Amino acid sequence: MNSIYLNKSPILLILACILAVSGCKKSDPDPEPVVVEVPIGMALSLTGNFSPYGIIQQNGLTLAIKEINNSSLIPGIKLVPYFADDQSIPDTCRKVFRDLIFKQKVIAIIGPTSSNSAFVADTVAQNNGVVVMGISNTVPGITAMGSYVFRNSLPESAVIPNTIAVTHGKLGYSNVAVIYGDDDPYTIGAYDAFKAALESTPGVSIVSTEVIRKGEVIFTDMLTRVKEANPDVIVLAALVAEASKIMVQARQMGIPGSVRFIGGNSFNTSKLWQQAGDAAQGAICGTAWIYTEDTPGNANFVTNYVSLYGANPDQFAAQAYTSLYIIAEALSRSGTLTGSSLRDALAKTKNLETILGTFSFDANRDPVHPPVLQELVDGEFILYQ
Repeated sequence: MNSIYLNKSPILLILACILAVSGCKKSDPDPEPVVVEVPIGMALSLTGNFSPYGIIQQNGLTLAIKEINNSSLIPGIKLVPYFADDQSIPDTCRKVFRDLIFKQKVIAIIGPTSSNSAFVADTVAQNNGVVVMGISNTVPGITAMGSYVFRNSLPESAVIPNTIAVTHGKLGYSNVAVIYGDDDPYTIGAYDAFKAALESTPGVSIVSTEVIRKGEVIFTDMLTRVKEANPDVIVLAALVAEASKIMVQARQMGIPGSVRFIGGNSFNTSKLWQQAGDAAQGAICGTAWIYTEDTPGNANFVTNYVSLYGANPDQFAAQAYTSLYIIAEALSRSGTLTGSSLRDALAKTKNLETILGTFSFDANRDPVHPPVLQELVDGEFILYQ
């Protein structure tokens, strides 16, 4: 990723000290280069409710590790990944964090996939001086857990108001049905953001509000009430497993394709089309990234990802991939390989050119870069305009 330029001097100083201690002699011809291995934890949901997102994140992280290590982006440093499955269970995630910190001695943890796991596990890292980088934690309060907690995933509070403003301007809807899950921090947070944005939009009325739960598969009663309310659009704050079933059943019940589905971060995955098919046609969502963006290194990222995995990456892959480049750039400025040094360097990240665009952390360690809007057309996300 040629857009990130690293300050190499702190790392070179570290390596010089290592060489001195190891007793390398001036007379040694071509001494073996010393490589410092830096362990990085990857706490992801590879099974369970959040696995459609976690598996994609693993793909993005694997690609980034390969690129960074093969390109010597940080001279003398090799990032060593430790992938762990939290099974989409917060208590399991806490154990995963403890294992990564105390057994693998990681300097940072990327993840977890879900915000509910983050609220349980991130304090373990905070209390032990280990950096956490959330790559899909979008609900309020994540970074408030402490100075070691960062995220490069735009919070819904930064994305959803733009989603409503742009879609309302283009579609001119008045009556909105809202469906949301009340048993997950992400879906509750997304609902709160949608509700606030809709209520502050002149001429818009919420004509129906329906609650769902994870694991539900039949939504006919709820969708009957939604259909009777005759909405112009349906706002859907739900995880992909439930969202896709709702879309399919809504179309089967005669809610026409002209009634668009509008969603949040949970829509940003190819799994939506895979599971809902044509019923997801025209679904709109705000996003931090789209594969057609003209950002530094993005074309190479998409090409390399497709060559490895046979499909276009989505936002979850892109944010995971970018997180390692952000950490690598911070490591180059950190001076020492410690959690506190990495934390301090990350906090100073400003105007870094990434595939997400020009990236900074604000004073609360939240990401700063512009959101975009996309829609699902014939199985592909395209820019909504």
